[in-house]
Amino acid sequence: MSEPRDQGELVVIGEAGRRFGLSVSTLRYWEERGLIHATQRRGGRRYYGPDQLHRIGLIQMWRETGLMSVDEIAVALGGEGDWREAVQGRVRAIEEQMDRLRVGRAHLEHLLTCPRDAPAIECEYLRKAVAEQMRGNPVTPEDLRHDGDEDAEPHSGHRAPAPDGRRTSAPPAQQSTTR
Repeated sequence: MSEPRDQGELVVIGEAGRRFGLSVSTLRYWEERGLIHATQRRGGRRYYGPDQLHRIGLIQMWRETGLMSVDEIAVALGGEGDWREAVQGRVRAIEEQMDRLRVGRAHLEHLLTCPRDAPAIECEYLRKAVAEQMRGNPVTPEDLRHDGDEDAEPHSGHRAPAPDGRRTSAPPAQQSTTR
């Protein structure tokens, strides 16, 4: 590890929190967990230098964008041990979450294009999806194509939404492409 370079401007804990949009209690918690430490203490107040401000920024970024736990951040900040494995585990977890979000989006988009007035009750394809889910086979609307035809619509009678969100009167194959 390199020597600390905290010789620049010292910032009191409240100002450090304001700079990053964090509460003082969050910074105290991170200090308690060993993620950061006050560069100096004067009159009972904590002061942070540039290196600690950098760590605060990294922690905040990793919490918000990498969705890393405090324990994972501690391993990554330590730069020792198996920090790469911890980060790879987080990347895998994010990929799994992205997969779940894609499936969720597909189901919501299916709802928006379903011609049924009450698709949650009336849509046969959603019924099939739930039946498959009960069998332990989660599916997306794309998995419910007719006759295994990849190019088929999720079910006949679906209408493509118009730009304003209303359903059009003809199936996508029959819509005119000229204006």
